[in-house]
Amino acid sequence: MKSFVEYSSNSDFSIHNIPFGVAVFNKEFIGCCTRIGDQVVDLATLYDLAYFEEIEGLDDNIFEAYTLNEFIELGKPVTNAVRLKIQELLLEGSILSKDEKTIEAAFYDLDQVKMMMPVHIPNYTDFYSSIEHATNVGKMFRDPANALLPNWKHLPVGYHGRASSIVVSGTDINRPKGQMKPADADKPVFGPCKQLDFELEMAFIVNKNTEMGESISTKEAEDAIFGMVVFNDWSARDIQSWEYVPLGPFLAKNFGSSVSPWVVTLEALEPFKTTSPTQDPEVLDYLKFEGDKNYDINLEVYLQPENGEANLISESNYKHMYWNMTQQLAHHTVNGCNVEVGDMYASGTISGSDPKSFGSMLELTWRGQNPITLSNGEERKFIDDNDTVTMKAWAEKDGMRVGFGEVSGKIIPTK
Repeated sequence: MKSFVEYSSNSDFSIHNIPFGVAVFNKEFIGCCTRIGDQVVDLATLYDLAYFEEIEGLDDNIFEAYTLNEFIELGKPVTNAVRLKIQELLLEGSILSKDEKTIEAAFYDLDQVKMMMPVHIPNYTDFYSSIEHATNVGKMFRDPANALLPNWKHLPVGYHGRASSIVVSGTDINRPKGQMKPADADKPVFGPCKQLDFELEMAFIVNKNTEMGESISTKEAEDAIFGMVVFNDWSARDIQSWEYVPLGPFLAKNFGSSVSPWVVTLEALEPFKTTSPTQDPEVLDYLKFEGDKNYDINLEVYLQPENGEANLISESNYKHMYWNMTQQLAHHTVNGCNVEVGDMYASGTISGSDPKSFGSMLELTWRGQNPITLSNGEERKFIDDNDTVTMKAWAEKDGMRVGFGEVSGKIIPTK
């Protein structure tokens, strides 16, 4: 496939992708959009000009919206048909390629748009599904010989997080404050977090509502997942280590998480499916699945100090995940928990076996024992004020590239 829109060979937004997002166009109006190369396409205008009239179930111009939720809720038969139609329209020689008036009305350069949160997120869950990450943390904080807790290989461990503080890429994050207990202190102290960290994650978004008592099986899960984003689950390690026993993360996590603005569909990622790590011991029946359910998605993390250059500090891959998305959603709902359109489910920190592939400063510096030296000579044990963390994700195979762009956030001082 070749598009009439020109773009570089390393563009995340090739004709094979067709992601979905929400943008402010020319500071004038908000609407749903897609992207090809460095062009952002206003889908509401394409709808008004009858380019989607043949698609059954798309009866209203739901692209004139501040979120993708209404579109996502139409389900895969409609959303897949729209994606394929957009792909067809963007091909060389298509009807749209010859319609200069529509191109002028619907196509925008990147500097003419501001990307918004792509979905309204009713609920957010964070999993803990990378065995390398869980093992590293277990070695640091518990018994190195028994790094994984007894339940870890039997179920996808997770917790319910805070949806209201998930923000789109480019939003500054205030350094959180809270209680901490230094190792040499006999009681806790209060103040700004001193061990601020990122967590390299991916997240999936569901496209349906279910009723309490219903479950989604591993076979049904992919039909219930619209697509994925890159997710930075900012973490206050010193607050977390003091507060998390016995109920888990709270203030250490709920102050902010950052997501990439483009939702990449599972259909675009289909060619990049890969086998999952062997699960031993065998999982219970409701967690069993058939076929390839992991995805070969390259991941990078950059740390940029104020007035400095970006430093590549981690290179990982989503294929390392021990528990896959279908298992996560099946486990989440097996007790009858209902889901809502736009719910976001993060993977948990993604780490590989190589130290350069660790997905957090906690691991990369081994709890501050081995600081990272930046190109300007500065050292980092954790994230300093005015540091910017940027994560990138893309899949590439047989001349096809499908990427997510990036999620970027700057840490600013405590209010």
